[in-house]
Amino acid sequence: MRLHTPSFWFDTKTPAARARAMALSSFSALYAIGHIVHQHSKKPRSAGVKVICIGNLVAGGSGKTPAALAVMELVRERKLAAKPCFLSRGYGGSLSGPLLVDPKIHDASMVGDEPCLLADAAPTIISASRLAGAKFAKAQGYDLVVMDDGLQNPALKKDIAIIVIDGATGFGNGLLLPAGPLRTPLHTGFAGADAVLLIGDDATGALSKVPDGKPVLRGTISALPPLSAVAAPLYFAFCGIAHPEKFWDTLEKAGIKIAGLSSFPDHHVYTPADIAELQRQAAELGARLITTTKDSARLRDSLVSPDTFDTLEITLDLSSDSADILGKMISHEK
Repeated sequence: MRLHTPSFWFDTKTPAARARAMALSSFSALYAIGHIVHQHSKKPRSAGVKVICIGNLVAGGSGKTPAALAVMELVRERKLAAKPCFLSRGYGGSLSGPLLVDPKIHDASMVGDEPCLLADAAPTIISASRLAGAKFAKAQGYDLVVMDDGLQNPALKKDIAIIVIDGATGFGNGLLLPAGPLRTPLHTGFAGADAVLLIGDDATGALSKVPDGKPVLRGTISALPPLSAVAAPLYFAFCGIAHPEKFWDTLEKAGIKIAGLSSFPDHHVYTPADIAELQRQAAELGARLITTTKDSARLRDSLVSPDTFDTLEITLDLSSDSADILGKMISHEK
């Protein structure tokens, strides 16, 4: 059962939110012990191929997949590898891999929504075992792996590890799961990272927690409104992501008029009843449906005709200085 991201994780002012976090603090202590055991359960092993890990320190979305796509674009533009590929766990899919995603055969129910998006841009391998996936990439002749998530995975050695920080939400209340969103203590996470990538403005002061000397890359999200937005003055937006408010904000900044909103748990698997209800609500408002690229990937398997809804495409643009810094890091791997 997938759940909505708790709002109190990112609320540091409301007494009720602080009380909920405090009530879960003992469970966070247990999580911390389990995390330490997990991190020392295996010695990182090299798969014989360069691995760039795009990860984060918080549960839920922070922009890892757009960041992975931006890194792959940089690798290709600057010819930093002859044959690069993506590697993903394939969360939400039924297949464990390792296997190369074939967009003509595999859908989100089989390999997960994020690999479907990645596979549209470059060869993508899914594997429940990151180490096995990287070894599979090596065997297939790939010479560089851009791994979407997996920062906390202790089995695979990473050549370059980048922590993605969403400037709007930062590290939330700064507490470990389940009292807060942190998947690992900040000092532990930063110790294993080679750089951080801040997306958007630092609204929460997250950069103040980054150790001195750690390279800080910067990127911005830009949206491309669908062509039909010209003929559709009103939209009914829906999504199943960790932070739906980010989608609403992106739509607003893109100048798209929203008549209604509906959110589902992260990685939600839509049913025909869900779609019928969304279509009903949109029709009542005289609006057209619009969703995210990840949600669109989960709707590809004929659940609903692509002609009946639009997708808001987004891209992460690295600043020129950040692109230069990252390019040098990849060229001169540690």
